[in-house]
Amino acid sequence: MKSSFTPIPPLLLGPGPSPVHESVLSAISQPTIGHLDKQCFALMNEIKQMLQQLFQTQNALTIPLSGPGSAGMEACIANLIEPGEKVVVCINGAFGQRLADSARKVGGHVIEVNADWGCAISPNALRQALQPHTDTQSVCFVHGETSTGVLNDAQALCAVAHEFGALTIVDAVTSLGGVEVKVDEWGIDAIFSGSQKCLSCPPGLSPISFNTRAINKLTQRKSPIPSWFLDLSMISNYWNESSRVYHHTAPVNALYGLHQGLSNALNEGSNALMMRHLECNDILVSGLEALGLTCLVDKAHRLPQLTTIQIPDDTDDKAFRDILMDEYHIEIGGGIGALAGKVWRVGLMGNGARVDNVTRLLDAMSHARQHALRPTAKQPG
Repeated sequence: MKSSFTPIPPLLLGPGPSPVHESVLSAISQPTIGHLDKQCFALMNEIKQMLQQLFQTQNALTIPLSGPGSAGMEACIANLIEPGEKVVVCINGAFGQRLADSARKVGGHVIEVNADWGCAISPNALRQALQPHTDTQSVCFVHGETSTGVLNDAQALCAVAHEFGALTIVDAVTSLGGVEVKVDEWGIDAIFSGSQKCLSCPPGLSPISFNTRAINKLTQRKSPIPSWFLDLSMISNYWNESSRVYHHTAPVNALYGLHQGLSNALNEGSNALMMRHLECNDILVSGLEALGLTCLVDKAHRLPQLTTIQIPDDTDDKAFRDILMDEYHIEIGGGIGALAGKVWRVGLMGNGARVDNVTRLLDAMSHARQHALRPTAKQPG
């Protein structure tokens, strides 16, 4: 019997999702078991242990939430920020702005630290923002800003936040699995990520990790957590091996996939994983230069797995991306927010970070570049 829907799979080289590894697709297709089955509990325990390894943490509350990376963001904000609290949010892209918007929605008093899109957040700028607001409760920032391709210095920003006793809430949706993320060593209090980027799983799960400081903030709240589904005081019991309490129907097959994706990453090894992403980025950037294209972000702050390319004035953005998709079945992303229509976003993440993928993309871009030129204006007379 023919499937009710059979897509023609493109090569996913945009800002996410990344190409799902065949082993992950195979894992997802296994028979569904009950979310209260002992087998499922064993699966959950192994996922927790592997996430701890990838996050480089001993945090007991290290679990995947049911929902995309945005659910992880909402969970961190809703559980750790109370109405009226001062929250410093670092913004150098669309997802930093989303953190600020989310903090305001739960009643946080947001103080912004802004940098130009394409530039990194300066630790000194964060310090200057905190100095007149020493009662700040939390500092939020994006580690790898997906809208711009900037890698912020998470270790330095956490150190500054802790000088003022503030909790750190870190978006690692695109960074986890592509660059180093050292939760314990860097003093990250709360962090969230997504399954669909460097872990090469389908979207739908959001790994998070809370340390003791974050858990204490959660348990000592004065106001109710403004969410039922993302209330970590309940979800943590669901993932507690010694006293599991039903919370919701977990997406069991998605957990199969995450288990396999984590296994793939850990079996490859951290150093090999990071070097593969760096190598692919280096080849991409060299190829772009040969095509006369320029990266938005300087090398010192460039996120290896997400590259933003400035769109030349003579090239039609939509026509270029349409050619890549229609003729070459390659998907890349356009700009969003302040960079809409100004950049292309190329993701070489997880299973997508392969040299043959980079070569295929550069060949296709060379062709698209020639055929997406804007028509020259007619000369008068």
